[in-house]
Amino acid sequence: MKSELNQVWVYLSASPLLWLTATLLAYQFAYTVYARAKFNPLVNPVAIAVALLVLVLVGTGTRYPAYFEGAQFVHFLLGPATVALAIPLYQQLEKLRRNWFALIVSALVGGAAAIATAMGVAWALGASPATVLSLAPKAVTMPIAMGVSEKIGGLPSLTAVLVMLTGILGASTARWIFNLMKIDDHGVRGFALGVTSHGIGTARAFQVSEEMGAFSGLAMGLSGVLTALLLPFVLRLLGAA
Repeated sequence: MKSELNQVWVYLSASPLLWLTATLLAYQFAYTVYARAKFNPLVNPVAIAVALLVLVLVGTGTRYPAYFEGAQFVHFLLGPATVALAIPLYQQLEKLRRNWFALIVSALVGGAAAIATAMGVAWALGASPATVLSLAPKAVTMPIAMGVSEKIGGLPSLTAVLVMLTGILGASTARWIFNLMKIDDHGVRGFALGVTSHGIGTARAFQVSEEMGAFSGLAMGLSGVLTALLLPFVLRLLGAA
């Protein structure tokens, strides 16, 4: 019986559809748990799905490249999904025209604060230079963060983990922070969430309202572009000084 099961596993593991299916099933299970918890942000479906997949990969001895070969279609869909954020953003065009300067300044200040606090805390705790640099782009979306991390001398793999943790933490705690600060405007909430928690925060914002999701997507894009353009330049100046 065990031999037969091994043969079945060898056959299935050779198919790229296995890990795509596993990814979709893990997220569907996680989302079901999330819905039954009445969308409590602490029961984050991304965190649950990632934990389930890690357990499966470790339990089956599957290496990440083998997993990614099957699951890369989900990765491909991140591009179209990001572009699609322009649709709800267009519906907020009038509000964007009125507040464009405040939004750009907020993205600059929010991004700078996220970078400075992360690097400052890591440096104060005695982290290595590579770790400190890996923390710098943790608040922007993962593809940009990994590219920036490599450019400035960080560890892209460490940055990827930090980006994921930042997004999950932000999406899980943002509601209580906003309520504590008595911030009710969905545009403001969404923009703050996008600056600090990128794609995972944006997904959470869309669950609340389209306006909140649109501004979160805008913040995610602005923060990513500004970080990619300015962070390497600023760090180079500081290093030269």
